[in-house]
Formats: sequence, C-alpha cells, structure tokens
Amino acid sequence: MSEHILVVGSGRDLPGRARAAGPGNRTSVICRIDYLGRLRERDEHSRIIAVRHDAPDGEWVALAAAAHACDPFTRIATFGERDQDRCALIGRELGLRTHTPRTVELVHDKAAMRVRLRAAGLDPTPSAAVGSLAGLRSFVAEHGLPCVVKPVHGSASVGVAVVREPSALAAAYERAGGEFYGLSGTGVLAERFHEGPQFSVEAFSEEAEHQVVAVTRKYSDPGHFVELGHVVPAGLDPGQEESVHRIVGALLDALGVESGATHTELVLTKDGPRVIETHLRLGGDEIPVLVREATGVDMGGLLARQAAGESVLPELRRTLAGARPGRAAAIWFAAAPVQGVLTGIGGVDEARAAAGVDEVVLLAEPGAVCEGLESSDSRLASARAHGGTADEAVDTARTALAALEFHVLARMPAGDTV
Repeated sequence: MSEHILVVGSGRDLPGRARAAGPGNRTSVICRIDYLGRLRERDEHSRIIAVRHDAPDGEWVALAAAAHACDPFTRIATFGERDQDRCALIGRELGLRTHTPRTVELVHDKAAMRVRLRAAGLDPTPSAAVGSLAGLRSFVAEHGLPCVVKPVHGSASVGVAVVREPSALAAAYERAGGEFYGLSGTGVLAERFHEGPQFSVEAFSEEAEHQVVAVTRKYSDPGHFVELGHVVPAGLDPGQEESVHRIVGALLDALGVESGATHTELVLTKDGPRVIETHLRLGGDEIPVLVREATGVDMGGLLARQAAGESVLPELRRTLAGARPGRAAAIWFAAAPVQGVLTGIGGVDEARAAAGVDEVVLLAEPGAVCEGLESSDSRLASARAHGGTADEAVDTARTALAALEFHVLARMPAGDTV
C-alpha cells in the first residue's frame, strides 16, 4: 500500500526519503511561510500549504483538514522541533497517529517536564518557573547556588546561563526572559545546576518500545551551555551505561513517547544521571552522522521509513547486535576569538586536508557580527573527524580547527579612544 504523508515543517531531506521508502509514496507539506525556502524538491510534493507562523492553531488544523478532505492523508510526520504541537493537534483531529498534544507539551515546557519527572520519581532536581527577579531570588534562597536560568521554551542553548554569584541573577533573568527566534514571554525556569560530564542519548521508539542507539559525550561552554563538541561513543563504563539507558527508557515512558527519534541530554553526577532536557527529534550538530559513523545505524533513514508506516525497530536492533565500524566519530566547533565583525576565514584547505578529517564547514560569512558565545548560532566553523578512539577523534577535529585563521575587525571597548 502506498502512503500519503502530511509533513509538518520542512524536514530537510527526510520527506524525500519517506517517499523513497515505498512505491507510490507521496508527501504533502504544511509549514510556516518563512520555511518555503528550506523545502527541498518542492516539485515532488503533492501540495504545499504555507501558513503564517503566528496564525492560530485552529487555522493550521482547518487547512490540513480541508486538504485531507480532498486527498486523504494516511500518515503524518514532523522531523524538526518547531510546530510539533501543531502536528499533534492536526494528527488528533484527522485521526492520524503521531505524538499526543500532552507528550509534546511535556517535552516543550521544561517546567512541566521537571514536575512530571519528580512525580514519577525519576529525577529530584529542584526547579521553578519564576515570573520575576524576586521569584528567582526566592528560588536561590531556598535551593542555593549555582543554578541554571533558562527560557521555559527554547533550543540551541539560547538564553541559558549558569549563575554562581547572586550579583549575576538580574542579568541571567533578563537574558532568559528575552526574545529568541521570534518567541518572547515564554517564561523563565530556574533549576539546580548539576556538576559532572554531559552526555546526550540518541534513542528510537516504536509502539512505545525504546531502544538506545548511542550515548554521545558532549562538551559545552561552562557559562551558557553552548555546545562546543560531541563524540560517539561516549566511553561510559558498563555500570554508567546501564544507568543512563535505564533513566532514558523510564523518562520516555513517563512523557508518553511512543514513536520516533529522541535526543535526551544528561549530566552524570556523583549521585547518578540527572536529566537536562529531552527532544522529540534527531540530535543536532551532525550527531546523526557521528552515530552512523560509529554504529552503522542511519537514524534519519529509520525515521523516514517509520514515518512511511514501516516497522524498523527489529532492523535497528539487528544492526546494533552486529559488527560495529570499530571507530569513534567527533565534531568540534570554533567561536570568534574576539568580539567584532568577521572579515574572513583562512587556512580552510589545510584544515580539510588533515588526516582523519571528514569535513570542515564554515558556519558564518564575512560581515557576521561576533558577540561572544551566546548560542549555537555564534559558532563560526566546525570540523568532523574520526579516529580509533574517542580522544583521537576529538583531538583530530580540534587540530583541524586550529589550522583556521579567523580575521575579525575587533570592537574597541566602550570608553576607549584612539
């Protein structure tokens, strides 16, 4: 049977892969108007419905229902984070299986997720949604410092700060309560900061069964949690790995996740793993590529095929049980050395030619304003590499970036004169 899949959002190459998953498969798209430029193979879709990002949810549902009445959809899928809530509402209205609105709400609302995890006995991390600086100070008075202050809804490490001194609370509150990617007033969350190495867990679910595919070691800027690098495998010992697998499976059950890819971020503390947050999507920062290089599992391909109605968990488990590629894969990112305006990047050919380097990507063009490591968008370049061990892969990626020369027209500090 061929499938007609309604894709909510752009999905990069995954809609095309879903069409290729079976003979006669088709896709239609409903997305934000500003996503039209991101759509690939636009002529291959049966239809494209473009909606203003701030249109009411009911409008999204009504437009999808009108198309469904003319040319029924058999499946619905979304491959990114934005508008997952609308996908859930459309799926419920049209009787198409996807994440429930409640699951999406719990994942997107970090304060609600914390409450759910505490109620399930999975993670005791103190947290509170605070509506004022006074509320933030009250949280600190009760739970102490350091703490993390971040937007209730957010991604890409935007608006996140670790506060270690009371004098930094006001700036952190203002930062977390700002406007990011067109979203403002989403609320501020305060939570206890956990010391320890950070990891992400790439997992796949089907019929409410969960399978951890890989654990990724991640390296973040200590101030704003902006991710600087990732490596697969993470190098956990068997006991640590078992505890990480256990908490992720329980977390996905508690949030009602039944299908698809998930990306869960953790800190491994002296008291065991503690959850940072989770996402109903593949990991960013080329993590799926690292996973494929290190495990042989193509998570994007599995996700596209599942979206087209195929059961893929048995194949995933067979791949994990078979022979592994036997190497580690890493990615590292570079930020501007000073604040100012980027005028050029040199040494690119040298970086790309280094042994073990798989890819060097420039993430900014001349004219970009460099204002420090404020979010993932602040990074200027990345290098992806492989090696026999995790340390070797990381060292190779970092060495490649060291060959780059960032030319920045530096800003003069305020008050200085020539």
